[in-house]
Amino acid sequence: MALDARIRELGSRHQSLEQAIQEELRHPGHDDIKLKELKRQKLKLKEQLEALRGNVH
Repeated sequence: MALDARIRELGSRHQSLEQAIQEELRHPGHDDIKLKELKRQKLKLKEQLEALRGNVH
């Protein structure tokens, strides 16, 4: 069950990053560097999630 908890944790962090990206995009003149970093972090989490989910199935 520890794997399920880790997947949920990463999923939650992934969703939080998506919200942060959307919030940043709402601002005129948003920070492109910050946006790029948020997207990079989100992609890294997505890759981790996919790897963990591959271990579950």
